[in-house]
Amino acid sequence: MATASNFPSSTSAPGQPAADAPDAGAAGVAGRIRGDWLVRVLGALSAGAAVPQLLTPGAFGRAIGIGDGPRQGAATAVVGVRGVAAAVGLLRWPSPVWLWARVGGDVMDLTLLGLALKSPNNYDKRRTAAAIAAAVGITGVDVYAAATRSPRRAEVRVSASVTVATPAIQAYDLWRRLEVLPSFMAQLDEVTMTGPATSHWRVSAPFGRTVEWDAEITGDVAGEWLAWRSLDKAAVYSEGDVRFTPAPGRRGTEVHVTLRYSMPAARLAAAAARYFGANPSLRLDDDLRRFKQVAETGEVVRSEGAPGGKWARREFPQHPARPLWPEELAEVLS
Repeated sequence: MATASNFPSSTSAPGQPAADAPDAGAAGVAGRIRGDWLVRVLGALSAGAAVPQLLTPGAFGRAIGIGDGPRQGAATAVVGVRGVAAAVGLLRWPSPVWLWARVGGDVMDLTLLGLALKSPNNYDKRRTAAAIAAAVGITGVDVYAAATRSPRRAEVRVSASVTVATPAIQAYDLWRRLEVLPSFMAQLDEVTMTGPATSHWRVSAPFGRTVEWDAEITGDVAGEWLAWRSLDKAAVYSEGDVRFTPAPGRRGTEVHVTLRYSMPAARLAAAAARYFGANPSLRLDDDLRRFKQVAETGEVVRSEGAPGGKWARREFPQHPARPLWPEELAEVLS
């Protein structure tokens, strides 16, 4: 069976090409805002303001009332260099990152102008006050542009594979028991079956919180393919699929896993850091390594060098590869 997804899905049935995944990275965002008139105007504004700041910093300083002394000229030149960088970024590689960089630059400008206005050595307070008023207006436009062109939701998509020395149907049966997934997937706390094709998922979130959602199986071919997705209106939209194919030379089964998560961008950044670390693919590789151990031996086995597990990463307890010698145990407990 198959159902529609909230975004183009990689969970197409075996024998059918998987749909292309949307690019959630910088290139995808750039494609969406490339040619945006406001982005181009802001890029041109950055370039236009940078020219006098770099070529005639003294005259520019007098125009905004801060004067043309060495310190004022140096500060104006620094602001000009920042403007050139923002212009190049917005016009060449359009991205919300550059829009937010302009916002950060606006805050710096307002801070410097505010200090200049309070300085007893101010060249012309009326001009500085007018410059502050103009900077406030520009800041408002920049904040609007950055907020309205930043993604409301972001995605993480990871894929990994492993070869297990078991028949495909046996590997499939293990994965089909979704309640077993937390035994080898570190980010999952609990999966509870609520019906023949529905389940409830719970994962640990940052700051001691938990995130929960309901999911349904969207594709199921015994021994070949299993796919699932979260139900509508879930705070965390997730979907995944697992494909089981014979390994070359009849050496077991290749297990190919693809997981995708979509959630509000700010929450995703924190959750991705918590669940996956710097490299999401490495975390999924670790999960599949543990799946291989469970499929082949019935339990997760670890090196005797870490008998307590990596508690700093909240990994679940694991059975040691062999009992420790008394002196090894004493060293661990010391």
